[in-house]
Amino acid sequence: MSLKSLSPAFAVSPQLSEADVAHAARAGFRTIICNRPDAEEPGQMTAAAMAGLVVQHGMQFAHVPVVSGKISDEDVALMADALLRSDGPVLAYCRTGTRSATLWALANAGALPASTIVDAAKAAGYDLSALRPRLEAGAVAPEIPRAASADVVIVGGGSAGLATAASLLARNRALDIVVIEPRATHDYQPGWTMVGGGVFDVAETRRAEMHVIPAGVRWIRSAAASFEPERNQVTLEDGASIGYRALVVAPGIALDWAAIDGLPETLGKNGVTSNYSYQTAPYAWKLVQALKGGTALFTQPPMPIKCAGAPQKAMYLSCDYWRGSGALPGIDVAFHTAGAVLFGVQEFVPPLMEYVHRYGIDLQFESTLIAVNGPDRTATFREKAGEVTKAFDMIHVTPPQKAPAFLANSALANAAGYTDIDQATLQHVRYGNIFGLGDGGSTPNAKTMAAARKQAPVVAENLLAVLAGKTPTATYDGYGSCPLTVERGKILLAEFGYGGKLLPSFPSWIIEATKPQRLSWLLKAEALPWIYWNGMLKGREWMAQPQHRDAA
Repeated sequence: MSLKSLSPAFAVSPQLSEADVAHAARAGFRTIICNRPDAEEPGQMTAAAMAGLVVQHGMQFAHVPVVSGKISDEDVALMADALLRSDGPVLAYCRTGTRSATLWALANAGALPASTIVDAAKAAGYDLSALRPRLEAGAVAPEIPRAASADVVIVGGGSAGLATAASLLARNRALDIVVIEPRATHDYQPGWTMVGGGVFDVAETRRAEMHVIPAGVRWIRSAAASFEPERNQVTLEDGASIGYRALVVAPGIALDWAAIDGLPETLGKNGVTSNYSYQTAPYAWKLVQALKGGTALFTQPPMPIKCAGAPQKAMYLSCDYWRGSGALPGIDVAFHTAGAVLFGVQEFVPPLMEYVHRYGIDLQFESTLIAVNGPDRTATFREKAGEVTKAFDMIHVTPPQKAPAFLANSALANAAGYTDIDQATLQHVRYGNIFGLGDGGSTPNAKTMAAARKQAPVVAENLLAVLAGKTPTATYDGYGSCPLTVERGKILLAEFGYGGKLLPSFPSWIIEATKPQRLSWLLKAEALPWIYWNGMLKGREWMAQPQHRDAA
């Protein structure tokens, strides 16, 4: 097999034979991508036949057929998606390897420097220098003139930003909408708890950003650097600016790993993991499986954090696995939380405490992780009586979180650094044509994806009202949902709004609000991911239509 590596995780080859596939499996490749159309030449193995062969060897298969010299943006998008979905090294093939190398190069445009891509291809024997202008432009991001403007600019291409864009277009297809988002990938972050519990494959939670941007929306693949609300402009990190008639601020929340001394250096090794990262959630599951005895620590920092139940979810799923494997009696499990209570809504505490007792969990309230020494396997906590250091065999860390710096330092922020918005209308308290939502907003609700799902239609309706010269009337009641995975197969579906008011989506005869149930598990494991990709990000507002109040 004439295999040529372009990166540690990607190689190309001419047409593969049956023996080549077996060799690729032995070499550690996890995915094979065919970039040839069927029947390109006599005797060529069909994609269907190749797929069957590849699966027999325990690998994944993808077919991204392209005609030589006619590679489209859609072809590049499909290749990027296939690369993202692989759980390990990828081998792609065509007739000579050139098309596969070209697709890899264009799929990485903007993510890697053009010189790095061209040099890697050259070292493998492929001259892609003619692609340099396209690589430097960034094939996955449409170019927008430096002095551009739009009807609506959305800062943030995560759950909240894209759901808002889709909801706006569902109401007015003529809107010119721009999304500012630097990342090339889009994550379904609620799935990472399930990855750390061995339920989901992490690749299922990630897709190419270009695939989830609503059709008709322009994407600037860059980061916002500052706001100029008096001039109705956003400035990008490269100094370019874009004007708007209305602005939506949805940048999410920043994970501050460095706030815990020693954590960045040891995260993902030495028994230190977190379900708050795409890279380390699979490591959490490996640690859980490997632990047969010792000490397992789970931490929760001061609020606010996104998905405040996630630290507990990781703990309960781990304990359930250890109980099933018979290892739990030999494992000391402790939950160190900076808070003074187990959960912020009192009605859900008793059922959670039942599982705390069942698993023998040591609850340590007002205990904040401040340092981790990975090689020594020790963690230091700040408590009322002073600092305490504990040894561990495994520690699941939830990082402290804060508003993104460019937002916190802007005129749009409140004292805590978050977008200063009215908690009902989500309109900025000082700038009428600016709205905020999601984890970066100042509303006193739980920072969850479910909250963003409810907020997006409110922002869409109120923003359109402002553009039409009307008073916003759509209101958000603080709804958030925290599906607490107390054991594999059962979830306590905590749904609540402002002030801890219970806001169940289903009648009690379907899902009892304060009781862990199998149906709630099926909702999270089966229904919600599909609803996210095919509903929320598509502007389908199932069970999310906003309430209204009379205009003043």
